[in-house]
Amino acid sequence: MDRASSGPGERPGRAGAVRLLHVTDESTPSPDPTATDAGTQPQKSAQPKQPKADPGPGEQFEVRAGKRERLRSEGWDPYPVSVPVTTTIAAVREGYAHLEAGQETDDVVGVAGRVVFLRNTGRLCFVTLQDGAGTTLQAMLSAKALPAEGHTALAAFKADVDLGDHLFVHGRVISSRRGELSVMAEPVLREGAEAASAGDDDVEVPAWRIASKALRPLPKTWTNEAGEAVTLSEEQRVRRRELDLLTRPAARDMVRTRAAVVRSIRENFFRRDYLELETPMLQVIHGGAAARPFITHMNAFDMDLYLRIATEIYLKRAVVGGVDRVFEINRNFRNEGADSSHSPEFTALEAYEAYSDYDGMAELTRNLIQQAARDAFDLPEGGEVVTLSDGTEYDLSGQWDKIDLYTSVSEALGEEITVETPREQLVAHAEKIGLEIDDYAVAGKVVEDIFEELVGNKLWAPTFVYDFPEDTSPLTRYHRSKPGLTEKWDLYVRGFETATAYSELADPVVQRERFEAQALAAAKGDPEAMVLDEDFLVAMEQGFPPSGGMGMGIDRLLMVLTGQGIRETITFPLVKRN
Repeated sequence: MDRASSGPGERPGRAGAVRLLHVTDESTPSPDPTATDAGTQPQKSAQPKQPKADPGPGEQFEVRAGKRERLRSEGWDPYPVSVPVTTTIAAVREGYAHLEAGQETDDVVGVAGRVVFLRNTGRLCFVTLQDGAGTTLQAMLSAKALPAEGHTALAAFKADVDLGDHLFVHGRVISSRRGELSVMAEPVLREGAEAASAGDDDVEVPAWRIASKALRPLPKTWTNEAGEAVTLSEEQRVRRRELDLLTRPAARDMVRTRAAVVRSIRENFFRRDYLELETPMLQVIHGGAAARPFITHMNAFDMDLYLRIATEIYLKRAVVGGVDRVFEINRNFRNEGADSSHSPEFTALEAYEAYSDYDGMAELTRNLIQQAARDAFDLPEGGEVVTLSDGTEYDLSGQWDKIDLYTSVSEALGEEITVETPREQLVAHAEKIGLEIDDYAVAGKVVEDIFEELVGNKLWAPTFVYDFPEDTSPLTRYHRSKPGLTEKWDLYVRGFETATAYSELADPVVQRERFEAQALAAAKGDPEAMVLDEDFLVAMEQGFPPSGGMGMGIDRLLMVLTGQGIRETITFPLVKRN
């Protein structure tokens, strides 16, 4: 665990020194407490337990706010429009990693980052800057090299700079006596000026400057019951994700992994000649999935609208219009529960391909996931074994298992279950295993609930579950050889559903019948039943080609690849306000 600790010892004014504040990061080595260049006093022991609540801004906020006000009153903006950055911390790390202890260069750089370590006593001060990826770089500031007075003198550095500030540093790249890659801060002075007598008017490029003054200190650290140093509680990590990203390497890694996965998926589709489309989020009716919608109101038209629950309807209308291969990665909204695998707002992928079917979509989905694993974690083809958050490995390589929904339920119950099995019999089976069945639930839904309880949550290896009942799959093509079933599969990974795909229903007459059946279900009280979409039916009557379609939650895909819960894979998940 990374650590951050701070104390109330900061004082305004330029006469005092900032008390030692220290943050460490698992991704980079901590400053060596025995080093002469970046040495520290021994840290105080961690707090024995987590604070009950955020005490608010407190004394440090007032001190920092006072520094801000003083700097502004002196005509020195603590939030400049820009600073003369010439390179990045990571680039310096990469370009000068070869330097040996004590070796210096004449190469001058200008870098900026967040202050995560300060040692500002004496005539030689040390500061560690951290970039957004967690890479750190030391800067050394000597009274001899800095202006004698003014806002970039060493005394100003000691008085003005706090842990958490964004800081610009300009100077030569060196390796310290202890072998720490550093920037030796040096200004560029006007011709003829000397540091011993220079002031603000003599400085053309400052040796250092505050790029952004942090009014709040970095969070403190406490020790949990397991003896681990923890910076934020579980709730704080979600509510204050910016602090989570700032203090925890795993949070930053998740953001980058998610970006790599989404990029991989997009590029995979582009290689297959798919077009990316954006469909409306505000819709006059809700359709494309069985789910409860969020309802809003449009003042201009004085009408209720629905937040999109799925992208299916509009994407299929695009296929009717001749966009034979189309996909969308975008937000869906479902007014349902929230738990470790469900979020009311989530990112979904949907894709449709004319003249394909659900078998073609299975191959596509497997390739999308395996390629994403390779791209995100630099894995070889055929070696798509990911390391989960608990340290265990999970194998996504090779071909994946396929099972049949009704066959697996029959085996689990020890009795043959078919689409002809009476609903009453299915309900009796469900009640025996502790399931509560809603009165409006159709027979197929009962079968699916039994499957989820007895089979689905035990499917550890990636598994396609094939052939679902017609009464729960209103947009799916009827099975070509199994009456009462549809050509639909669900993909289960580590016990939860990750993706789904259909051989799409192309017959507009059957589609209308399915919508009418959904309307009856809604009349019986099913809050998730779809409504009759006349615009969609008119589009289908224009001629919808045989097609395969698939959908997958991006957040759940990240769960598959990382072993984290959905609140970790969504950068800013919805949380209830206190």
